Amino acid sequence: MRHLWPLLAPFLLLCACQHHQASSDAGGGIAAAPVFGDHDFSPGIMASDVAQHVKALSSDALLGRTTGGEAERRTTDYLVHQFMRMGLVPGNGANWLQAVPYVAATVQHPEQVALAIDGRDGHAALDFGKDMVVGTLDEEPHAALVDSPLVFVGYGIDAPSESWNDYAGLDLRGKTVVILVNDPGWANQDPKLFKGREYTYVGRWTYKFEEAAREGAAAAFIVHDADAAGYPWAVVRRRWSGTRLDLPKTEEGVRRLPVAGWLTTEAARRLFAQAGADFDTLKRQAAQRGFAAVPLHASLSTAFDSAIARGESHNVVARLDGKTQAGEAIVYSAHWDHLAPGGEPRGTVDNATGVAGLLEIAEAFTHRAPKPHRTVLFLASTLDESGLLGSRYYVAHPVVPLTRTVADINLDMLPMDGPASALSVIGFGQSQLDDYVKDAAHVQHRAVMPDLAPEKGFFFRSDQLSFARAGVPVLYVRSAATRADAEPSGGDTPPASDAFDPHGDLSGAVEDIRALFMVGSRLSVEDSYPQWKPGSDFHRPDSMRGL
Repeated sequence: MRHLWPLLAPFLLLCACQHHQASSDAGGGIAAAPVFGDHDFSPGIMASDVAQHVKALSSDALLGRTTGGEAERRTTDYLVHQFMRMGLVPGNGANWLQAVPYVAATVQHPEQVALAIDGRDGHAALDFGKDMVVGTLDEEPHAALVDSPLVFVGYGIDAPSESWNDYAGLDLRGKTVVILVNDPGWANQDPKLFKGREYTYVGRWTYKFEEAAREGAAAAFIVHDADAAGYPWAVVRRRWSGTRLDLPKTEEGVRRLPVAGWLTTEAARRLFAQAGADFDTLKRQAAQRGFAAVPLHASLSTAFDSAIARGESHNVVARLDGKTQAGEAIVYSAHWDHLAPGGEPRGTVDNATGVAGLLEIAEAFTHRAPKPHRTVLFLASTLDESGLLGSRYYVAHPVVPLTRTVADINLDMLPMDGPASALSVIGFGQSQLDDYVKDAAHVQHRAVMPDLAPEKGFFFRSDQLSFARAGVPVLYVRSAATRADAEPSGGDTPPASDAFDPHGDLSGAVEDIRALFMVGSRLSVEDSYPQWKPGSDFHRPDSMRGL
């Protein structure tokens, strides 16, 4: 239905820009949340409405939007209240909330944990925090390795599409693998190898551990490099020194490593030297075709205890049923949770702005005429900051089957410093949704361009990744003028000032929100399903094709 776009665009702009008083009784008699006062929200997407949501979501009243306890209750209450006021219905059956179980693992007395290296050329001890970090991914309260042989597997990749297999011919039972972060394309800056400087999923640390577990390794350690990883050692040390969350292993049904961790580059050099090998030489060789894994003349021993706890957080899901194709859905997603590195309590940019955008799009859809043919779901996910757990759980338990999920449009860290002349598509070139956002941006007289820093791997750090891995095409954009400086440390360092600024310029956020609303509106009246493009990292499974 691409031919409908010229007819839809004027209406969509009108819907996005109109401003008149909305009834405070739109949610069937639900009163305004008293803690935030009264605000008459417009049916259109307006800077004043975005500001009201951002102010509320980053206020002290929500206690930092941390997961669990009173902070979560207040945050989810605010979201449910807003969806009810708009006249939406619960998205998870009769429930607004979708419970997300998690397992929390905390290494006990990390200052006492060490890796003992017994090598051909001597012995070494690597200390927690300074040289390495380690933990369990397998929910076990006690983990130990005794004289586990070490194997250097280069980048630890098995990618048939690239004719690359670092694990070829290996039997890794009882052995520990040492892995480089990122991929050979990045190492060589060769666009013909993997994707050159662009980060790929097989370059991500999560993939490294998953693949090592599939290959049967007893343990795996990734060698950190700030340029290759996109963030400094301090980020790794902080994440692995505290409590780490994951979905219960029964949720995903795959083997997980009982021991996993990271090494600093200097620690890796010491380890290799003890084995009579040169780390830098082997690192260069690992980036060349034909590399074969190298057994090291060294073994590793360690033991540590972890406190294992189980908990539950919640996604918030709202729904606007389609008129004629209610069994098909477009998903808008934004994570509501916030971590507070360095004690920063607010999470204004990350991600009160994205949730505000989600609410504004929901508001605009409830006033859209004609009503969408397809169902539109609004997913405010939890535990994004802890490994995308909320979106991963939703994808495993979707309220509309993924075979009938048209696309996921994700909002994360919208600009608060004015408009930009272009939209940057994070993951540009992957799916046909690029063409949809180009058309929407054209209506706004804006350009669309690829990610300005593809080597940072931002595509793999937000909730749309969960949908992409399941085969659903996704769209994730940022204003091109602000994106490059938004996450200087891989998403773990907040802006210099994260407090809500009532004088901030949200006009750029409004433009971005309206563009994403236009994309979803168009999808909501079409019959076709966007597809992944040839050469993409992702694909719709056979069960999701030909729809």
